[in-house]
Amino acid sequence: MGERIRAAREARGLSLSEAADQIRIRSVYLAAIEEESWSTIGAPVYIRGFLRTYARFLGLDPEEAVAAFSRTQPQLAAQGPASREAPGAFATESRGGSHLVIWVAGVVAVLLIAFVVYNELTLRRSEPAPSPVVAGAVPSSESTAESTAESTAESTAAAESPSPAPAPVANTLTLVLSEPSWLRVSVDGSVSMEGTFPAGTSKTFHGKIAAVRIGNAGGVEIYVDGKDVGKLGKAGDVVDHTFTL
Repeated sequence: MGERIRAAREARGLSLSEAADQIRIRSVYLAAIEEESWSTIGAPVYIRGFLRTYARFLGLDPEEAVAAFSRTQPQLAAQGPASREAPGAFATESRGGSHLVIWVAGVVAVLLIAFVVYNELTLRRSEPAPSPVVAGAVPSSESTAESTAESTAESTAAAESPSPAPAPVANTLTLVLSEPSWLRVSVDGSVSMEGTFPAGTSKTFHGKIAAVRIGNAGGVEIYVDGKDVGKLGKAGDVVDHTFTL
């Protein structure tokens, strides 16, 4: 059988290396088939597989080649499949598959690293920058509280401090609020002022007759022609009064 296979290969003008490249079986195993050195290949299952492939490639009957092997090597042919790794083309395929798995694993690892780095950079960009802290400075919340307290104290002090008396002007009525109050002032029959006004409000009216309605008489100071006429009542008193200017 080995001589018939070698003759078929040489008739095609092929070397062992050229045949090995075309059918993907190592040349050492093809040489072992031609020399009938079956121990070089190993298990019978691999011998029969290589025989079929090599005979079919050379135009021989693959089943006849396997039958010839079984007739000449009955004891070897009767052995079961070996547990060790297949030689030749199968080993080459296994190595190729391993290389592919390693390559795919490497690509996945690179993608995962890139994803983690991208997420880290994105999170750092989205985090608000910390406010600079000056040595000895009061934290922002305390500073805000102190500023609010100072503003409240200043407003209270301004409300409690007496307002300067208006300059004496004839035919004038001046109202100065030391506390919030509702007011309505009509001068010569026309309403000139109406609504609730805060402490510190000061308003001067000119005319002949001024009718005043005050919702908090104790919080409104009244000046007629620049003279202080006092308050028309106590805190919370509602008072109506008409002044002739």
